[in-house]
Amino acid sequence: MVKPKRRATRDNRKFYMTLGALALIGVVVVGYAATRSSAAPVTVVDPNAVVGPVEGYVMGSATAPVEIIEYGDFECGACAQFAIVTEPDIRQKLVETGQVRFRFFDFPLEMHPNAVPAHLAAACANDQGKFWEMHDRLFQMQDRWNGMATRNPSGLFESYAKEIGLDTKAWEDCFDDKRHQARIQASVAQGNKLRVGSTPTFIIGGKMYPGAMSYDQLKSIVDEATAQARNEKPLAGQ
Repeated sequence: MVKPKRRATRDNRKFYMTLGALALIGVVVVGYAATRSSAAPVTVVDPNAVVGPVEGYVMGSATAPVEIIEYGDFECGACAQFAIVTEPDIRQKLVETGQVRFRFFDFPLEMHPNAVPAHLAAACANDQGKFWEMHDRLFQMQDRWNGMATRNPSGLFESYAKEIGLDTKAWEDCFDDKRHQARIQASVAQGNKLRVGSTPTFIIGGKMYPGAMSYDQLKSIVDEATAQARNEKPLAGQ
């Protein structure tokens, strides 16, 4: 009976050592996740190259002193979280008040099999003036149409077109013809030129910020860019 007890003791010790190691890994992962956004490298971007031949999709006043640019992927989980959790505050507190203009660029990643069709769905909705409605619907319902859920999301996209009030026949013709494929490819090429490496990636005040951010983080960057824009604005009579 002695040997089994010793073996049981060794097994228990091994179990708790493994559990402790896993707990330590968990702490490291949580710490990394908490600091990733603030520690992410920030690069300066050539302002003349930011908005090139591809203009993206814009909301907000043309006279807003600061523009927030997002390179996003409709099948990106972090993009969906940003769109659902953070973006409503940006729209209400910054865009609607005229403090910023928000611009979205297509940047579907090759690792996401249903991303390009989703971007086509949004581009075709834009033809009828409802890009942002489709943008919101795609992110809200991402778990139903992404590559893990289905290999053929077109039926779901058509149902979203109906829900947001599109002429579904016109939308379907556009989607089936892949009418805006070249536009999406050009947007990706432009992002690659700027060295966008992940989604979401933001450009504010001539600086690039990779990774999702909270409203407070983004507001702090906007405030800094606003102050910079005011300092660079020429005085009257100059």
